Amino acid sequence: MKSFRHTTLTLALFASFGAYAQPVVDAASNAKAHIDAHAAAVNRSAHDSYTSTDRIVEAKGQHVRFDRAYKGLRVIGGDFVVHSDGKGQFQSVSQTLKAPIDVDVRPSLSKAAAGAAGAARLNGTKSGLVLSDLVIYARGEAPVLAYEVRVNGVKADQTPSELHVIVDAHSGAVLEQWDGVHTGKPGGGSGGAGTGTAMTGTGMTLFSGSVAIGIKNNSGVYNMTDGGRGNTYTTDMANGTRGNGSLVTSSTSTFGNGTTANRATVAADAHYGTAMTWDYYLAKHGRNGIANDGKGAFNRVHYGRSYVNAFWSDSCFCMTYGDGDGTSFYPLDSLDVAGHEMTHGVTSRSASLTYSGESGGLNESTSDIFGTLVEWFANNSNDAPDYLIGEELYIKGGAMRYMHNPSLDGRSANCWSSTVGSLDVHYSSGVGNHFFYLLAEGSNPAGGLPQSPTCNGSSVNGIGRDAAGAIWYKALTQYMTSSTNYAGARAATLSAASALYGSGSAQYNAVAAAWSAVNVN
Repeated sequence: MKSFRHTTLTLALFASFGAYAQPVVDAASNAKAHIDAHAAAVNRSAHDSYTSTDRIVEAKGQHVRFDRAYKGLRVIGGDFVVHSDGKGQFQSVSQTLKAPIDVDVRPSLSKAAAGAAGAARLNGTKSGLVLSDLVIYARGEAPVLAYEVRVNGVKADQTPSELHVIVDAHSGAVLEQWDGVHTGKPGGGSGGAGTGTAMTGTGMTLFSGSVAIGIKNNSGVYNMTDGGRGNTYTTDMANGTRGNGSLVTSSTSTFGNGTTANRATVAADAHYGTAMTWDYYLAKHGRNGIANDGKGAFNRVHYGRSYVNAFWSDSCFCMTYGDGDGTSFYPLDSLDVAGHEMTHGVTSRSASLTYSGESGGLNESTSDIFGTLVEWFANNSNDAPDYLIGEELYIKGGAMRYMHNPSLDGRSANCWSSTVGSLDVHYSSGVGNHFFYLLAEGSNPAGGLPQSPTCNGSSVNGIGRDAAGAIWYKALTQYMTSSTNYAGARAATLSAASALYGSGSAQYNAVAAAWSAVNVN
């Protein structure tokens, strides 16, 4: 469940890490000095305060991310990134806030009334308290005082919900809403890491064949805990929807038998998927785990009864997979879906793209992009890499999304238009997916990959998956912010391409051409 509150890494904490922490401390302090010296660049008001949430230090530059508060109230859409060169000299700021905030923070609507308005938006059964906090909402044309109402519940299809509803603190109007649970497809959709000696076991998976998986041996009882990947572990929810399930164990070092008759089979798929995703991010981007802190997340399989979806939740820092309905869908834990769900966690720990409007489409697109790149990285012959999302899940054939031609699903957008932000985020993601396919493979790729129609009739030459992935990752982690839209994504990826390959390079020009080919100019 997505949270806007990142864990604050204090200078004192970093100082305890010794000499290796010094560049990070310098980057954070340096960026705070730049805020003071370049107040106009960050649209600073006299009542702003800032909290550093992430720092990336490279030989060529420093990138420090901040959350903003105004008169003590959190600013939704006020986050920004301060960019410095390799010597710490100020370069620029990435943000979506258009001007300094000047808002009266005295509400005329009561907290109770706001809570009632937000709770009415939940399409399901409410569980727990309805929480309402005053915030500054800065995702619209101008910042306004609002309540962020958080409503926890369960939808009719068994999908948990952490609904965020933004209610105007004067008129009571609902300004925006999104769910903190990020599902693999539209609609529905006692744990803990094990102990023992880390070793390599065998997973007899449903989708990927026989694969090596990280497990632990505790006095002859084997459990699905990957000691080599931050103690990532996998639990069985026993078809329930509460709690975190029980750690998957076995009397041998083999888990599953390749069929759904054995409950450990789909657990092996999920466990393998998290391992390949971990390995991809580490090998290609130097990222050590989802949060880049060396700690693993965990999987929950066999969630609900005939549940046809999968989702990422920030609140448990975990992936959850349903068993499908057995008629149209297999269990929903194929390799690209695992990569997709884990990437929601990467996004929440970097740009934190709000799961609504165009930023929500970019959030979903980011997960599709890296889920696909994980599939190509694994290069498993049982699940041949492609640009289809969730194609292994369909018993009678099909796919959730088609990156080369998103409109093939009947709902996704191939091309940007002014109305794309009103689509479900799984469909507005089509614009970003289409862009990435064109950037990586081109409009007329070789190697048996399908042609991709462009929205402006142009022909686009691809730059390869590695270069395209590097550009998107850098854009996500260094240039995008929570309210980035498609125009902002074009700017972010151009900045990333310039930093990686140079302005005017073939890669930079390909980024510009691919965005134009999907009508983002």
